[in-house]
Amino acid sequence: MPELPEVETVRRGLAPVMEGRRFEHVQLNRADIRFPFPDDFIGRLQGAVLERLSRRAKFLVAELSSGETLLMHLGMSGRFVIETGSWPPDSGTHNPKHDHVVFTMSGDDKTMSGKDRPLIIYNDPRRFGFMELLKAGDKGRMAELGPEPLSNSFSGPVLHAALRAKKAPIKSALLDQRIVAGLGNIYVCEALYGAHISPLRLSNTLSEDECEFLSADIKSTLALAIEAGGSTLKDFAAVDGALGYFQHRFKVYDQKGKACPDKHCGGTISRIKQSGRSSFYCDMCQK
Repeated sequence: MPELPEVETVRRGLAPVMEGRRFEHVQLNRADIRFPFPDDFIGRLQGAVLERLSRRAKFLVAELSSGETLLMHLGMSGRFVIETGSWPPDSGTHNPKHDHVVFTMSGDDKTMSGKDRPLIIYNDPRRFGFMELLKAGDKGRMAELGPEPLSNSFSGPVLHAALRAKKAPIKSALLDQRIVAGLGNIYVCEALYGAHISPLRLSNTLSEDECEFLSADIKSTLALAIEAGGSTLKDFAAVDGALGYFQHRFKVYDQKGKACPDKHCGGTISRIKQSGRSSFYCDMCQK
């Protein structure tokens, strides 16, 4: 599932062709994806201007001139593709049979002719993604999210306070979106390695200093992943079809049996199951 860096990569690709533009036409090729589309989805979007496209955790958040908010989640295999012209597109970047939503945005008179209005196509073979429309002031699924890890509201003291009463393993706690928003399996494994903390450690045993190191490694890991365009393990691609490259920098994730990257350690990377998910770590240097 795309995590924060992948969603941020998509947001940065979509913003130049969606922000400040009007939804001239909305096409639905099925009645639902993971969930049914909201009532009057087409009518509520057509004619509205997308004033700002942001990201909250793993959600794309489109603020509309109507006062409503379009909330979009990529699910397991969802991706957005930008085309110009008419639908169906003739490019080979994706399989059109999985194109479930097509947004035709207004053109930019300075850069494109009227016939070359951008088409924003949502393609999702496994259909675990979804779109929702929120009324003004409604946070919907974002209401209980924790702090954004790249924001000033997330820090060592904030993390320590959130973990103080948690007896769950730290790996599980960091995947709880109420503790910190947007983290997933890949980047939690990588950040725990950077902070030399075992995924098996109980959350309430982490000291203030350890939380300081961990919060810093979460921030640096995410920043590096965004710079690399995210990670492509199976389905993820940016809006232009480009693949992420952070998977080439993995230190522990999916590295079972390989030597610990720390040459002074001498350990090897282990893989264990935690709550149905794989955790990768070095049991020599992560305590």
